[in-house]
Amino acid sequence: MPSTPPITNRPVVAIAGATGHLGKHVASAFLSPPFHAYFSEIILLSRHDNPPVPPAPEDMGAMLTVRKYDEDNLAAALEGVDVLVNTIGASGHAFKEKLLRALPSTGVQVYFPSEFGVDHYIHDFSHGEWDQKKRHFGLAGQLIPQVKVCRVFCGLFLEDSIGPWFGFDTKRGRYESVGSAKSSVSFTGLEDVGRTVASLAAMPLMSIPDVVHLGGDTQSIEEIAKIMEGAGAGPIEVTEVDLTKYKEGTTGKVANDPARYLRFLMGENKINHTPSGLGSDNDLVNPHEKTWKWKTMEDLAKSTNGRPWKDVQWPPE
Repeated sequence: MPSTPPITNRPVVAIAGATGHLGKHVASAFLSPPFHAYFSEIILLSRHDNPPVPPAPEDMGAMLTVRKYDEDNLAAALEGVDVLVNTIGASGHAFKEKLLRALPSTGVQVYFPSEFGVDHYIHDFSHGEWDQKKRHFGLAGQLIPQVKVCRVFCGLFLEDSIGPWFGFDTKRGRYESVGSAKSSVSFTGLEDVGRTVASLAAMPLMSIPDVVHLGGDTQSIEEIAKIMEGAGAGPIEVTEVDLTKYKEGTTGKVANDPARYLRFLMGENKINHTPSGLGSDNDLVNPHEKTWKWKTMEDLAKSTNGRPWKDVQWPPE
C-alpha cells in the first residue's frame, strides 16, 4: 500500500451498486482498514431510500455517506467524486450506460467498469452479457478518453463456483470437467475482489493500470476434488467430456447465461490468471500478501466440509 496521503489530498470514491451481490463486499472493503484511511469520503450510491449500510469502524479515516441516485440525477449524484466503482449487475446494462454518459459532465478521474469476472476480450465467440460489457468499454473510450479506466478480471468468484452449475455435483461426489480436468482455473473470494479495487483506488492515478488479472487461488478440477476430499467430502469421481463438441453445442446460439460458457473456458485454460496463463497482478495490489491473505480453495473446503452448495436444488424448480 502507498503511504497515507494528507486528508486534503485523499480522493472521494463512489460505489454504484453498493448493496448488490459483489457491491456489498466492495463497499465493506473500502470501509475496512487499512483502506478507509486513503479516502476522504466513501459514497454508497443507491436507488433505494434506506439501503443496508455496512458498519464503518469508529476510527475511520473517511466520511461515509449514502446518496440516492436515479436516471435523472446521475451527474448531480457524482458531484465531487474522483473515483467511481461500478458494481451494477448483469441486469442493469441500460442504467450502466446512462451512468457512463453522465461522466463527461462530472469530475470523475478514475472509473472501474462493471467487469469483475473472466477476461472475455480474448474470446472467439459471441455472448449476450459479455458483448454488452465490450460495448460499454468501447463507449467509455469515446465518451471519457481523459478518464483512467481500469478493468479488473478476477476469474470466478470462489464462494459461488463449486456447485452443479459448473459441473461440481458436491451432493453426489461427481465432478464433470469440460476438457482436461488438469486445466488451471483461477478463483477469487468476493472480499478479496473488494480489497483489490480498494487497493487500486488508493494508488496514485498514474500508477493505476488499465487491466488487472487476479487469482486468489488457482486450481484444476482434479486438484479441487483432492482438496474437497481432504476436507471431508468423501470420494469424488472426476470425469471429462469432449470440449470441442460441448463448445460447439453451447456457442451455436447467442445466450446470456454464462455458466455453460464458463465450463468450456475452464478447459481451454482461459480462466488461468497466473504468470503462465493470462498473467497475474496479485503482487501489484497485495505485495507478498502483506495487506491481506488471499482466500483459498482450502479455506472454502474447510468451511463447507468439502461439499459447497451440497443442499442446493439443481436445476432450480
